[in-house]
Amino acid sequence: MTSIDSRRLPDHVAIIMDGNGRWAKKKGLSRILGHQQGADAVREIVTLSREIGIRWLTLYAFSEENWKRPAHEVQALMRLLNRFLKNELGEMQKNGIRLKTIGRTSRLPKRTRDILLDTMEKTSSNSRMTLTLALSYGGRQEILDAILKIVARVQQGEMAADEVTEQVVSDALYTSGMPDPDLLIRTSGEYRISNFLLWQISYSEIFITPTLWPDFGKNEYLAAIRDYQKRDRRFGGIGTGGRS
Repeated sequence: MTSIDSRRLPDHVAIIMDGNGRWAKKKGLSRILGHQQGADAVREIVTLSREIGIRWLTLYAFSEENWKRPAHEVQALMRLLNRFLKNELGEMQKNGIRLKTIGRTSRLPKRTRDILLDTMEKTSSNSRMTLTLALSYGGRQEILDAILKIVARVQQGEMAADEVTEQVVSDALYTSGMPDPDLLIRTSGEYRISNFLLWQISYSEIFITPTLWPDFGKNEYLAAIRDYQKRDRRFGGIGTGGRS
């Protein structure tokens, strides 16, 4: 892609995909149709990410809080996820994309879990890009689960309490083995994190766009990448321009 610097790509992009319902409402359509259009946007962004060389892409697909939505909408979302995974398996295999998932996925319907596990198994050896879907995910819940896991290790004598480090916590999170996001994109213009990757985005660059997710396409994605490439990432130190 000539519009971006391939030498300064974010290694890991995470996206809060927001605005499907509002997109549908603006057009006088059902929320379900908004989610269907959102799935098309997912397909385009996954494809483009792989083409430009993004190594890790994490999408906030279904939060813990989303279980509070009407049952018919939740069921429709699960059917849409099932269909997406089945339809995209061939493309993932063809393009070397590995699928992972984070979240309390035990809460998902059995059929959805089975399709997820099957897709992850079949793509496990792919290495060009890792697509991670956050499903039944919540950042606070993730940290709580990590704490409980570490407490159990301490109680079982595997480690002492004073041996708990940031790395120990990171290794206990759902995202163990994944790099922290370099770039976090939020669509729909909302200025909040929405309980997403609370530990991991400590030093992520954040890009917020008013564009609703179904309308988020190639041009806007590349604009976010270009904006990221202009940033001076300091990680609490002094940047290249001398700023602290």
